[in-house]
Amino acid sequence: MKKKDGFDGQRAIIVPAPIIASLCENHPILQQLHVTDIGYYPNAQDHHRHRPEGTPQHIFIYCISGQGWVQVNQQSTTVSAGDFVLLPANVPHEYKADEKNPWTIYWIHFKGDNAPHLANLLMQKKESHVAPISFQQSRLDLFEEIYTSLERGYSTDNICYASMSLHYFLASCCFDGNYNHRLIKEKKDNIDLCINFMQQHIDKSLSLNDIANAVNLSPAHITTLFKKKTGFSIIEYFNQLKIQKACQYLLFTDLRINEIGNKLGIEDQYYFSRLFTKVIGMSPAKYRSSRAVGKTN
Repeated sequence: MKKKDGFDGQRAIIVPAPIIASLCENHPILQQLHVTDIGYYPNAQDHHRHRPEGTPQHIFIYCISGQGWVQVNQQSTTVSAGDFVLLPANVPHEYKADEKNPWTIYWIHFKGDNAPHLANLLMQKKESHVAPISFQQSRLDLFEEIYTSLERGYSTDNICYASMSLHYFLASCCFDGNYNHRLIKEKKDNIDLCINFMQQHIDKSLSLNDIANAVNLSPAHITTLFKKKTGFSIIEYFNQLKIQKACQYLLFTDLRINEIGNKLGIEDQYYFSRLFTKVIGMSPAKYRSSRAVGKTN
């Protein structure tokens, strides 16, 4: 039996297939490397994945506590706190959390022309699919940079930043002894503040005036700045954030579709379904069923 995704404190983002097809696979930077899925599963009791044909993406798993095991090419290896796991694309594999001491893991699925080379380099440096790396809080902070960038929406800037940060994250694992863990804090500008406000009010139906007032700028001014930085209108971006949250509700809760819409400030169920389908490329019901078993890390 495979447990349905559902661990207290879990987080996950699955970049919509239309975004990957339209942006990641054609962008000169993103076609080299991009994130398709990313998440964090704490104390993942009964977490189990069995993929006889592997996945189209490479998978990186970092265990920070507890234990589990992974099987690649019929060879089973124990995974302990401080170990990473690298699963190459299209290679059969299976992994599971320990029953008595389940692992807590950070995980990333990634693709791109450079992805096989990075995966091979990591395995060559460590001489295994499973190997220890030194604990660095700054490495986890870098993971959070990647996650937070995608959590803030699918603008070209956000996805490029996540991709380039992933290069650094994987380099920190390949060259563990060289890893420089100095922190660089990003100063928040008006667009950052605007996105923060939208995230904090994801359950509301906000107007352009509401958002402009929150950052003390005129609607016309913030509209121009926002479009220039993100490539999207403010309301379009806000809707993307809502749908990203809807995906998490569909993955990790049993809420009905109309209940999810209500939690996101969208009372019209038909409008919510149309909006979801426009952003994700499939209906909420189809998305939930397609991700129900073995589709996410």
